[in-house]
Amino acid sequence: MEDLWSAQMQDGDEGARAAESAELEAQTEVPAAIEIRRLNFFYGSFQAVKDVSISFHTNEVTALIGPSGCGKSTVLRTLNRMNELIPDTRTEGEVLFHGHNIYARDVDPVEIRRRIGMVFQRPNPFPRSIYDNIAWGARINGYQGDMDQLVETCLEKTALWSEVKDKLKQSAMRLSGGQQQRLCIARAIAIEPEILLMDEPASALDPISTAKIEDLIDELKKNYTIVIVTHNMQQAGRISDRTAFFMVDDSRSGYLVEHGDTKEIFFNPKDSRTEAYISGRFG
Repeated sequence: MEDLWSAQMQDGDEGARAAESAELEAQTEVPAAIEIRRLNFFYGSFQAVKDVSISFHTNEVTALIGPSGCGKSTVLRTLNRMNELIPDTRTEGEVLFHGHNIYARDVDPVEIRRRIGMVFQRPNPFPRSIYDNIAWGARINGYQGDMDQLVETCLEKTALWSEVKDKLKQSAMRLSGGQQQRLCIARAIAIEPEILLMDEPASALDPISTAKIEDLIDELKKNYTIVIVTHNMQQAGRISDRTAFFMVDDSRSGYLVEHGDTKEIFFNPKDSRTEAYISGRFG
């Protein structure tokens, strides 16, 4: 990260922000891997997200929950600047990664997306071989190691190796939906990110495949910080360490109601709206 942030580390304001982040992290049991401060996001003139501040902690799973249209996926995509790919959008506020704002002018968004990987709602393997799906990202990022070993390792980490080790040259499109999603996760970790973003990764899958994805997430958090959007309350309760609940105001802007330890959010929330949503009384 040193080269990426070298210019910013000379800036006094950035140094102050880094110091502030370090102070906040020191007050928690687990340090923040990435932090949002005073985030506002606009699609044209419509404000989709309003004044969101939240930290995501190292080697933990944070679930973003809330009714449709409350900005969960928008917030998720701000963490690796994916929203910039949508025309006529604007981001205000800061996203601090290693204590520095990823939206600063001299930060390369491609490098950010390498370090903060993304897994989408529906499996989206490349129409290439299983092997090439894993190797492609590593190749374009200049990987110099043993590619065969990298492919095997990533498939092992996603519990796919035993299922596909004799089919590596076959098209990834021949895999089942659940296998394709695990392949997409393997592809994401092949470029060695620090953080994995997952936007409803199991919503299009059957219960058996969903259980495999949930088991995989629990295993992956040993090495990655994971932020997941889910509409499934049971899933959030099973897999997350922390939960953040979002709602919309009268202008349809999404905002953060509360966040904290998942057990506290589910069984002893501070806000009555959180309890009403989790219990199914609205949403």
